[in-house]
Amino acid sequence: MKIKCVLIDDEPLAVKVLVNYFNNFPDFEIIGTFYNSLEALEFINNTTVDAIFLDINMPLMTGFELIKLIETDNKAKIIITTAFREFAAESYDLDVLDYLVKPIPLPRFIKCITKISSEFNLKNNIKVENHRIEPHIFIKVDKKMVKITIDEILFVEGMKEYIKIITADKTYITHKSLTSLTEELPQDRFLRIHKSYTIAVDKIKTIEGNRIQILSHTIPIGRNYSKEVKSKILE
Repeated sequence: MKIKCVLIDDEPLAVKVLVNYFNNFPDFEIIGTFYNSLEALEFINNTTVDAIFLDINMPLMTGFELIKLIETDNKAKIIITTAFREFAAESYDLDVLDYLVKPIPLPRFIKCITKISSEFNLKNNIKVENHRIEPHIFIKVDKKMVKITIDEILFVEGMKEYIKIITADKTYITHKSLTSLTEELPQDRFLRIHKSYTIAVDKIKTIEGNRIQILSHTIPIGRNYSKEVKSKILE
């Protein structure tokens, strides 16, 4: 059962960004895109919709005005997409599910659709297997979003505009900075040890001088990182 979504925004580029994001998540289906609220209103009130992604400042009728006109028996979840942070408090008074500020980063979008999925499963009494969902990240590889569980990662190597994510079985290359990815990883499990390396602390096999061994990989500890790295690892 797919989660049916409607996108409403007077900026075609903003719609295109969301469409491109959704292309990576087959459990979601876009059943309508609209460039003003008035066009969308009749469709929403006469169609089964699970989630509405809605801009605020639009011609003819604002997003907030549209929300107030959606029929009360319509259980669609509302997600605000806007360039303005200052409307957040007002939006939550209207019981929106989430508030996304443009430009919307992919990790923030993923958090939003995870929330939608949870609400959808609860609403439709869909039982999710009762096992722990492993923490993970998504990275873009060859135009596809690839899921990598946090526990798989041995270390990350920076290469100018790209990074390599090394696991025991595979190496992934993606266009991203080492600093950016390091910030996404759990700070209690990963440590920057060099301008070009971030490692998984629990995967360390040995430390010898200014070198760390992880499986068959030998990774240098940067001179400027040495004191802090050793204190954190050996504490």
